[in-house]
Amino acid sequence: MVRVAALITFLTCMALSLAQHEEGYCAFYEECGRNPSLGVTLIPPIVPCLNYSRARHLTGEHYKKLQEVCPILDRGENNTYACCSIKQLTSLELSLTLSKAVLVRCPSCTENFAHLHCINTCSPNQSQTVKVTKVMNVTYLGKKKEAVVGYQSFISSTFADTAFQSCKNVRIPTTGGFAIATMCGKYGAKLCNAQHWYDFQGDSSNGLAPLDIDFNLIKEGDTEGLPKGVIPYNGRALKCNETTPSGGMVCSCQDCQESCPKMPPPPLPPSPFRLLGTDGFLVISIILLCLLIFSFLLYISVACWVKSRKRQDGMKGKKKGKDQNSNNVTQQVIDPSEVTCAERNTMAAQAFLSLKFCQWGTLMATYPLTVLLLSAIVVAVFSVGLKSIELTTDPVELWSAPNSRARQEKDFHDTYFDPFFRTNQVILTAPGRKGHIYDSLLFGPQNFSGLVSKDLIIELLELQKRITNIEFWSEDLNRTASLKDVCFAPLNPSNPSLTDCAVNSLPQYFQNSLKNINAKVNMTELGVTKEVDWRDHLIYCLNSPLSFKDITDLGMSCMADYGAPVFSFLAVGGYENDDFTNAEAFILTFSLNNYARTHPKFKVAMQWETEFLKIVQDYQKNPATNFTFAYMAERSLEDEINRTTAEDIPIFMISYAVIFVYIAVALGEYTSWKRILVDSKFLVGLGGILVVGCAVLASMGFYSWIGLPSSLIILQVVPFLVLAVGADNIFIFVLEYQRDVRRSGEKREEQIGRVLGNVAPSMLLCSLSESVCFFLGALSTMPAVKSFALYAALAVLMDFILQITAFVALLSLDARRQDSNRCELLCCVKVSTKRPQKPNEGFLLPIMRKYYAPVLLHRYTRIIVMLVFIFMLCASMFLMFNVTVGLDQELAMPQGSYMLDYFQYLYKYFEVGVPVYFVTKRGFNFTTVEGMNAVCSSVGCDQFSLTQKIQYATNYPELSYLAIPANSWVDDFIDWLNPGSRCCRLYTVGPNVGKFCPASVTVPFVCGKCMDKPSDGVLRPSMEQFNRFLPDFLGNRPDLQCPKGGLGAYDTAVVRDESGEIIASRFMAYHTPLTNSQEFTAALQKSRELAYNITMGMRKIPGTSPDFEVFPYTLTNVFYEQYLTIVPEGLFNISLCLLPTFVVCCLLLGLDLRSGLLNLITIIMIVVDTVGVMTLWDIDYNAVALINLVTAVGISVEFVSHMTRSFALSSKPTHVERAKEATANMGSAVFAGVAMTNLPGILVLAFAKAQLIQIFFFRLNLVITLLGLAHGLIFLPVLLSYFGPGVNKAVLLQLQQAKAKASQDLEMRNNMKHVYDNINFEDNEIKKPYKEERIDRF
Repeated sequence: MVRVAALITFLTCMALSLAQHEEGYCAFYEECGRNPSLGVTLIPPIVPCLNYSRARHLTGEHYKKLQEVCPILDRGENNTYACCSIKQLTSLELSLTLSKAVLVRCPSCTENFAHLHCINTCSPNQSQTVKVTKVMNVTYLGKKKEAVVGYQSFISSTFADTAFQSCKNVRIPTTGGFAIATMCGKYGAKLCNAQHWYDFQGDSSNGLAPLDIDFNLIKEGDTEGLPKGVIPYNGRALKCNETTPSGGMVCSCQDCQESCPKMPPPPLPPSPFRLLGTDGFLVISIILLCLLIFSFLLYISVACWVKSRKRQDGMKGKKKGKDQNSNNVTQQVIDPSEVTCAERNTMAAQAFLSLKFCQWGTLMATYPLTVLLLSAIVVAVFSVGLKSIELTTDPVELWSAPNSRARQEKDFHDTYFDPFFRTNQVILTAPGRKGHIYDSLLFGPQNFSGLVSKDLIIELLELQKRITNIEFWSEDLNRTASLKDVCFAPLNPSNPSLTDCAVNSLPQYFQNSLKNINAKVNMTELGVTKEVDWRDHLIYCLNSPLSFKDITDLGMSCMADYGAPVFSFLAVGGYENDDFTNAEAFILTFSLNNYARTHPKFKVAMQWETEFLKIVQDYQKNPATNFTFAYMAERSLEDEINRTTAEDIPIFMISYAVIFVYIAVALGEYTSWKRILVDSKFLVGLGGILVVGCAVLASMGFYSWIGLPSSLIILQVVPFLVLAVGADNIFIFVLEYQRDVRRSGEKREEQIGRVLGNVAPSMLLCSLSESVCFFLGALSTMPAVKSFALYAALAVLMDFILQITAFVALLSLDARRQDSNRCELLCCVKVSTKRPQKPNEGFLLPIMRKYYAPVLLHRYTRIIVMLVFIFMLCASMFLMFNVTVGLDQELAMPQGSYMLDYFQYLYKYFEVGVPVYFVTKRGFNFTTVEGMNAVCSSVGCDQFSLTQKIQYATNYPELSYLAIPANSWVDDFIDWLNPGSRCCRLYTVGPNVGKFCPASVTVPFVCGKCMDKPSDGVLRPSMEQFNRFLPDFLGNRPDLQCPKGGLGAYDTAVVRDESGEIIASRFMAYHTPLTNSQEFTAALQKSRELAYNITMGMRKIPGTSPDFEVFPYTLTNVFYEQYLTIVPEGLFNISLCLLPTFVVCCLLLGLDLRSGLLNLITIIMIVVDTVGVMTLWDIDYNAVALINLVTAVGISVEFVSHMTRSFALSSKPTHVERAKEATANMGSAVFAGVAMTNLPGILVLAFAKAQLIQIFFFRLNLVITLLGLAHGLIFLPVLLSYFGPGVNKAVLLQLQQAKAKASQDLEMRNNMKHVYDNINFEDNEIKKPYKEERIDRF
């Protein structure tokens, strides 16, 4: 038998070699049944019979069929010859139909593709262009015949290259990729060329080719190696920008680069601002520095010149004194006419406020228990609202205003379309594993990384199955729930099974089958026999993920088990130049439906994600795990933020405790060890803390009462802010009381009232400035900033009210205890040691008065201070223009969070960015020809249509941030309607006549085409046809026979109302990989610019509504939109906060504009310097930073306003002496009350786990406090010593009048005969300088 078989093979080869290649002869004819050498295929592999004979003359139905399938061979009915039967033409038509389904967008490409196959199959000169190389004996219809199962095709390289060039850029709108990628096997679109393209078409292992065709591309004039008589086919192939003989139009720009209009490149981003060849902001800052220093030195020079002139001039009626620079001058006697109206107003305002606060303080101190009870009732009434407090944890609600553009776009998208699905993802690597080179029979040597190995793929599959099989009890469903209850199932959304769930991973290329992974088979290629296995299949699928069958003898599909393709970038990551098998990461993604929070299945999805995290975390802890990986669930961000907040609460509690201990210790007088328990102020400090707490509770309760939600930021920041502000006022009040001496005959309550009258105007100045500042800050559009500002404003106001009521009452009770020499915690215990009668200046005041103030305000020190702070201002202005705007999402995670690893893996290994939808609103008519042409990108479409403009943008991904063009349901719908495909058909017989007939129905003559072939090749449905067939398209599941079906890709992308009008639709593209907030923000801005351009173009289409709009939607837009406007909005908010500090200061100081202006300048410098240090310390500018900057304005008021007021009301003769007095008296209180209260609490925050707290609460608040301290206690005294307002003449006049009155009284007493018992006391009172009456205070 072996010899007989060998003989038959030999004779067959002899016969084939002797076959002639003559004009007018066929090499094969008629069908001989299935190819016996092929197994399972995608379409029946019908092969022709070996038949060397003359071409047949075609007439009748045979001729008509040729006209329909191969019009290129039509020479007229009486003169048309061909080498194919009607059956062959029918099979060829079926084969061409599958290819046309993806190439039909470009008529010239479609014709070129059919052209060659018609030549090979039907050419009358077939024997001249093909050479049969392999035949097999088959039995067909009971007869033994020789079937052709392989032949060589000789074609001109010119024809082949032109045909390939016409097809290589044809797109698949569903994916945005190239159609050629599905028709070039292992090479994909990137490496495909004419030879590779034809090799794939002639490879019977692809499941589509019925036999093997060896395409030989012959260059013109090259006859070497050609069989005798063979003439390579050199017909004319059409270029993609040419019309077809059948009337087809040129291909569109998206499918044919030659058809594209000449487009200027998009404008480059604006170049950095430059002057004189360097950074423009640096130049401006240097110029400003020089101008300020020159102006200051000029001022000093002029002041010195004026001083020298005044020294030479004697001034009548004046006595010797000093000017503002401590130079000797004379002091004139004040005449009442010299006092200005402003000075009188200042004096009157201070007298009025002091009087009223004195009366108020006396009243509060007189009835302390009643005041405390009433205060507690008021706070309790306000705090009742806390029972209905609502904490906002949703980041969208926190950072995106309901009326913002991004929020409105999100609401529109989520209303008409399903929200973007919930992503649960694992990114796995295997570092340290050695890779290898696999010598593939089909693909040659291929690099395989250590990760891409069989054992790891199987391990990945096992992990995937464990996650897929998650089951748990759901209270909401009242049954056991699993993945299928919540998964995203695009091709079976109504009743999904586990295999319908969208799970994207590398094992999906093997349909999640261990059997497929282990499959291997011997395969012969070009005479070489070798084993092919999972690696060959994987190489093919990674390059051709849309294939239903690979080209190996394994014959496996590349499609996922849920019916859709898994694109390479969704399965592997960390590769270069499409070297997929050398990838460094596997990507495993489970997609769930994103239900609304009120939907019952929302909790089910959250439960599933919890189980997912448990499995992944347990798997990570398993020592047998071979992967190093990162993971995340959709709920992870919110979970981690809430977790770190809970963990950091103790840090905040410790911070508050440290502040409390400091306040309790620092407020004590400590005159002797015996009285330490009497003079301590532990309970007063505790009372001050409680006052702050009550103010915060009252504020939160009030806003909860009226329905304004709170947030974790408010809980963390507002108490800290109010404590800083409140502690300052407490220190000023208590220290003033300790430094005061009770006057003769004065009651304790009266003394407390008098002290409050001295300091309360200053407390009012700061508290009112801060409160108004925060109320104005509530004009912000960002919800988190707005709610913070409102809560802070009311809390500061309530804190001031409680300080002048409840705290005054507490101090009165404590003073009563102290006067009785009772211990603080043991009230029944008395101490025998009496309280000293002299005032207690404490520790800081003498140091500030004796050492600090004189050194600071020395002539040379002042100049140095001014120069240093001018330099700091100019340097900070330069740095301010270089601050980074944004907030990277990983900063919201605590240190050590698994999400930080995930973000690192995401940025390192992902090859494509987030999807972006271009959404259309109501008002555009898609059913008209003009409407379709304005949207689509195939043949006949406008060159500047919606999808075409997106395509243009993807040509410049570095500028547009778009990587993959948008899919287009309009394009695919038109292609689906095309009669050249099997997609749109109607039943012609049976009970379903006139209804849609799926492509899967293969019974002959049962279904007919929906539409006729257009004469010009440009198919456009009428309005009636559009509305009739669109639902069928959207519900048609794609398969091999009809890959254009819209189910899964587009069924949720088109929304129609009851009348059938399209009220919303979307087109999905992909961004480039975006790794930080700056890139996300730039991508948003560019996509909006593109969408606006598209909108303007589409509004020009007749019938389009003037308010029609196209907008881009990405899941992240609501978070990053704020960074488009946060700089101007921040300037607006801070300016609004600065305004009341100036206005209130001027008003409460009696329209003292100069004091208000200096106050404002110093606060502005603090804010500017803060932003400058932010740049140096890598603190980004964002909404959290803006909240802290608004807080900085409030805290700066505490550092600055007290000092400014103290200076303005001082009656010392010179600016320097007044600055010294203000620095010593008020500076010590500010240092103890603000700086030393804030710093211990801030330093504790350095131990917080949350990066947000470390950066924006520790670093930034530390910067704010230190800069506030430096400007308030160093720069401001020096500034006031130079430019502060002069002595208020109304105050001097009052002193002058009081002194004159005292002299008269003394003279009168000396002349009196009567001597009273208390004459010594009265004399002492008269001889005291009037400053003992503390007129110069507050």
